[in-house]
Amino acid sequence: MLVNFNLTITGERVVLVPYRQEHVPVYHEWMENPALQEATASEPLTIEEEYEMQRSWARDSNKCTFVVLDRALPDIPGTGRHGGGMAGDVNLFFNDPDNRSAAEIEIMIAEPHSRRRGLGREALELFMAFAVHTLGVTSFRAKIGETNSASLHLFTQLGFAEASRSSVFQEITMEFNALDAGALAPWARADLLWVG
Repeated sequence: MLVNFNLTITGERVVLVPYRQEHVPVYHEWMENPALQEATASEPLTIEEEYEMQRSWARDSNKCTFVVLDRALPDIPGTGRHGGGMAGDVNLFFNDPDNRSAAEIEIMIAEPHSRRRGLGREALELFMAFAVHTLGVTSFRAKIGETNSASLHLFTQLGFAEASRSSVFQEITMEFNALDAGALAPWARADLLWVG
């Protein structure tokens, strides 16, 4: 998405940066892991296909992606400009052409050392605040595998509620309406969003 092409969002533990070509080799390595493929319902791609996907996502007005950097990890070798090492990604998909205020949201913390340290929660809070205040998103939907207890717990903590289950796809759809949350969502305050 062009709106976030030169955008960095900084939190206490994470930095969100646009998904760029320099991130593709590490991202590709992650996505060769069968467990991550299953957790993200993804098919393996060649490195060339991964580069093409990165280019297409950067231009696609219906997708918004940030790489999640762990501020406790060393920066990408040779760059020294990101503010942390790659830990995962967050994505928004605008799937409903008639409702631009609704989006499907995803998160992946791929680096084992970055898990269970609150990075996923902070990344989602920052990303959702950005989506509400910059992209006009008012309702979020997350599709999570029935066996992915960590993600189910995380989204429940953020105020998402189960909306439906699919036995065919073995997934649970959880939803969150930012307009209904009001004061219950402290992350939704625009003054907490540091964008550079």
